[in-house]
Amino acid sequence: MRAFDVIRAWGRILAGQRPSLSIEVTRECPLRCPGCYAYGPNHLGGGTTLRELSDFKGQRLVDGVLDVVNRYRPLHLSLVGGDPLVRYRELETLVPVLIRRGIHVQIVTSAFRALPAAWARTKNLNVAVSIDGLPAENNVRRPPATYERILENIAGQHVTVHCTITGQMMKQDRYLERFLQFWSPRAEIRRIWFSIFTPQEGDDVPEMLTRQERRRVVSELLDLRQRYPKLDMRKGVIEAFNAPPSSPDQCVFAQTTQTISADLRTSIQPCQFGGQPDCASCGCFASMGCAAVANHRLFGWLPIGPIFWASRRFGQASPFRTAVPEPAVEFRILQ
Repeated sequence: MRAFDVIRAWGRILAGQRPSLSIEVTRECPLRCPGCYAYGPNHLGGGTTLRELSDFKGQRLVDGVLDVVNRYRPLHLSLVGGDPLVRYRELETLVPVLIRRGIHVQIVTSAFRALPAAWARTKNLNVAVSIDGLPAENNVRRPPATYERILENIAGQHVTVHCTITGQMMKQDRYLERFLQFWSPRAEIRRIWFSIFTPQEGDDVPEMLTRQERRRVVSELLDLRQRYPKLDMRKGVIEAFNAPPSSPDQCVFAQTTQTISADLRTSIQPCQFGGQPDCASCGCFASMGCAAVANHRLFGWLPIGPIFWASRRFGQASPFRTAVPEPAVEFRILQ
């Protein structure tokens, strides 16, 4: 992250705004992944689920996304879903417009469909391809986004591989290293990120890690980052898994990112997971990254965290705080 970007983000925080925005651009996804938080019954707070929301297609989606962007004025925009590639034609229109506005764009996808060729040459665009482990697990959990199809669809691209570590993976020997051995040598892979599965409060599912498995993840990643340069996770980010933020109110990522669902109106609270995430078991890579920044000390002695929280309090109380305008698009709940 460049110093200029940090200063711009700080300015937004002082103005009472959130510098990052995440939009679920579609409720549709061809995958049915076990443990997917987006389709959980409480993702939108209960009562209505993502699949029951209306969403948009064609020019209405393009106009709707730009309306949301105009209202929130983000510096960083994540386009998620569902799977955004369900709306690949609209993305081909949106991405150049957003990039020209100086917004850094991230698209999170399963790569079930071929990525547009132009994205390989587009600056300030990060395509994060979600992969649930090695073929034996991924191809069962995430069809039609099998290894064979992913490799075909990212050919000639420069993507980030993102893997969410589950309890099933950590019950196998050297799983994380074997994953890195497969993906690191490939020219299409720019970097590799890991998250840890984050449950909702009260969950008891096989994807959850034990405390011992979580500690082992940290130990293994600290070792692996020294031997696999494409594992783009700094020491402080990995160590943050040992002590995740205690609540969304204490999470820098949750407090700097606004998440909007597929109707382009519904705000997802208290963070991108929605519902009641088990913060003590949080494994969100973005949350750990922001926590590591907050833990960093400028000049070796000045902690960034207190500066951030003081700036946020100032921005929230400022009489000059800019209110977010009401949305211009209409929506309805599908019956």
